Amino acid sequence: MTTPPPGPVRLEAPGVVLRAFGPGDVDDLRAAFVDEEIARWNPAPTGPDAIGRFIASRNDWTDADQASWAVAGPEDRLVGSVSVHKIDRDQGDAEVGYWTAPWARRQGYAVRAVTTASRFAFGELGLRRLYLFHAVENGGSCAVALAAGFRHEGTLRESYRYADGVHHDEHLHGLLARDLGMGSDR
Repeated sequence: MTTPPPGPVRLEAPGVVLRAFGPGDVDDLRAAFVDEEIARWNPAPTGPDAIGRFIASRNDWTDADQASWAVAGPEDRLVGSVSVHKIDRDQGDAEVGYWTAPWARRQGYAVRAVTTASRFAFGELGLRRLYLFHAVENGGSCAVALAAGFRHEGTLRESYRYADGVHHDEHLHGLLARDLGMGSDR
């Protein structure tokens, strides 16, 4: 397994760019974090310097435990976020997380971003398995996971307390490097 570089590597795929977060993303981040769907399922930064801390944390890969990107559309406008985090070097796996801004939903950005980040995780980082969780009620996230090739592996009962304070059942999805034709067949 390879250690991630100290900060975001720009990745391009048809119709999507994964890049570092920048000062030009601040207004879009503010708008995204107050969106009801994002706030329901993702912890949003709070406080006066919260956006700056969010940007700095996502752009800092020096601990080698995460790789995060701003997801941008063709005009370089922020349309979402994708992360490969909780990187476990010993096990060769990591968790994937993502969200899509309300102005960019149902346009395929999340699927393309998750697929691009997964290929980076398998190819550049040498991971062998990725997994993701989402609340059972979050049908949009389930659709993204399945379209990106992640297989539904099970349901975890009352496994995570979301921003609403309720422990929701979650779906677990997994993707192996070989599912994308990468890595070993073992």
